[in-house]
Amino acid sequence: MDPQILQWIGYAASVVIALSMTMNSIVKFRWINLAGAGTFATYGFLIDAYPVMALNGFIVAVDVYYLLKIYSKPNLFDTLEVRGDNKYLLKFLKFHKEEIHKFFPGFEYKAEMNTISFFVLRNLAVAGVFLAHRENGDVLRVGLDYVIPEYRDYKNGKYVYYHLKDHFVNEGFKKIITQGGTPKHVKYLKKLGFSKNKEELFEKELA
Repeated sequence: MDPQILQWIGYAASVVIALSMTMNSIVKFRWINLAGAGTFATYGFLIDAYPVMALNGFIVAVDVYYLLKIYSKPNLFDTLEVRGDNKYLLKFLKFHKEEIHKFFPGFEYKAEMNTISFFVLRNLAVAGVFLAHRENGDVLRVGLDYVIPEYRDYKNGKYVYYHLKDHFVNEGFKKIITQGGTPKHVKYLKKLGFSKNKEELFEKELA
């Protein structure tokens, strides 16, 4: 094989490995690291650098093992309702303030507005927070639906907007509305069945 092509394969593997180190999500890290290690193992084989191939082959095996473990492990979801002035809630919002503003620019917490407040739990670990209030009688207006980086795989959103749908309906809600925020947040909303209305808000019918 052309030495220049081999060199570019090595560069590509290095870039992918470096990229994996920037991932907050464990799942994304494993997948990207797997791709990088696989490319490096191939590179090692092509240049007869068998120690490089062996080491990265081992990394591939480790990534595959943990990915299988992640995907085979059931996620037990639950909610933990809290009052608007809950001390842990306030500390959580303060701790994640910078990250929250990346997805919800201009977000300002008002305890009196968030009459529906709960943490989303995954296997009893706090994965995110949901803050909303009733508007016009039967509309659930979402002020914040924030998921911490480690759990950004849409499962939280599917749990809230699909699994909890009957709960919201039983509480008298017919529609959920929220602001779009950033492009990433808009993509998240569309994937969960929201569509933009005439007021430039995103809405999802419940009933």
